[in-house]
Amino acid sequence: MNGKRKSKRKKRISSGYSPHQIGVKTIATDDLFPNPHNPRTLFDRDPLDILRSSIDQVGILVPLTVYYDTHKKHYVILDGQRRWICACELEMATVPVNEVAEPTLVQNIVTMFQIHKLREDWELMPTALKLELLMKELSERNIKKLAALTGLDQAVIQRCKKLLDYPKKYQDMMLDGDPRKREKADFFIELYAVRNDRFVNSFEWYKKDQFTRAMLQKYQNPKGGLKAVTDFRLIKQHINNARNAGKKSQISRKLREFAENDNLPIEHLQIAKAITAAEANAIQKRVRRLVDDLRELDIEGCIGEEKFWKALESLLKLIQRRLRDAGRRFTK
Repeated sequence: MNGKRKSKRKKRISSGYSPHQIGVKTIATDDLFPNPHNPRTLFDRDPLDILRSSIDQVGILVPLTVYYDTHKKHYVILDGQRRWICACELEMATVPVNEVAEPTLVQNIVTMFQIHKLREDWELMPTALKLELLMKELSERNIKKLAALTGLDQAVIQRCKKLLDYPKKYQDMMLDGDPRKREKADFFIELYAVRNDRFVNSFEWYKKDQFTRAMLQKYQNPKGGLKAVTDFRLIKQHINNARNAGKKSQISRKLREFAENDNLPIEHLQIAKAITAAEANAIQKRVRRLVDDLRELDIEGCIGEEKFWKALESLLKLIQRRLRDAGRRFTK
């Protein structure tokens, strides 16, 4: 019975919240309060100044969407917090609002996601925190279900979950009210693959928090070994090459030196034998694809393709020569 009730509850939630319209009216600006579950909590100054100038000239043309919180006894903004901030700064006595029925906690969070569609200029960390609250309330972590519920792309939800893996002190860096001091979420998202790599976590010296702090310091240093957040992809590749080549002790030592020395470049992580092994592995994969293609080749259909046959003959001679260079025996 409990299972049936739970499934019905999830079905009702996933169908979305369609608030009952109470009506459009005017409310004192001071009687409104921001929604604590708004996934957008960072409002940078420049866009606000533009909006405030527009409101100063023509007023608020689109009413704010609000509901009355019966517990706290005041109105809460569902949509229009930026307009309300500007109205406060302009000392407007009242603002036009469209009042709707009070939502439940989950309905409130879901509605905020659906109203405030994530835009490119939004910071991701506040969204991640609201997503975390929603996951706890629903005991749901499935990315596809969360995407359907919130309207966020699955890739965005995956990025949010990576940010939630970091301690609060790093999350706070992404929540700084001053955009000049605020650390970009992309840094921590790109670092995640290296920071959480199982192979790296097996190194005796490795500690996630210390490594994160070291990478942040290297990135903030203009002369450091990190020039862009995408550099972590190259670091990850060096680590993978070393692992595949069985060079654990070498890459462990090099990665530690890289973390402890701000001036060491990413090239310090290169291991010659690991690079060669990676190249050989890549060629092997291409050879396998070529072998499969040749096995399925329509020989009769290619009889007249002279350039094709000459290319194969040239490839055969090269392979034979390279085998001889390597001291490998082969049969004709």
